[in-house]
Amino acid sequence: MTEVEYNLQTDLERWLNKSKKIVIAGIGNPIRNDDFVGVKIVQELKNKVPNEVQLYECETVPESFLEPIIELNPTHILLIDAALLGLKPGAIRLINPEQVINFSPITSHTLPLRIFCEFIKKTTESKIALLLIEPKNTGFGEKITPEVQAAAEEIIKLLPKLLKK
Repeated sequence: MTEVEYNLQTDLERWLNKSKKIVIAGIGNPIRNDDFVGVKIVQELKNKVPNEVQLYECETVPESFLEPIIELNPTHILLIDAALLGLKPGAIRLINPEQVINFSPITSHTLPLRIFCEFIKKTTESKIALLLIEPKNTGFGEKITPEVQAAAEEIIKLLPKLLKK
């Protein structure tokens, strides 16, 4: 991916169009610094999003949440995770699961996200997207870097506003 002007709000508004029941799943490893950003965002979204939004803290095992997600039968599923996109730390992109082969997700997940998304796609009618954040530090530790924290705060501020529309 190349660094270009990117409007996250426009992409999210377009993707959320006609959403009724939404799942937001945070993915990441709590002891790999910036890799935890997806879960951290979901934790911060609690009590800030409408009731039709179901939040899941998947950590490194999103496959453990397949059954409840499928039973919920959402219209939209948003997976939030750190990923090596080749952009500056803290850069955010909303992508389709089909694009997953074009970048290197951080490999703290037991089941690759591409396979997770393919399974969801085959078992539901849900619209799926990945909200990915470029990490700066995925070494062992429990601190999110300032660049990635700023990206998380942008998402935490933007999503509740868009989900209330």
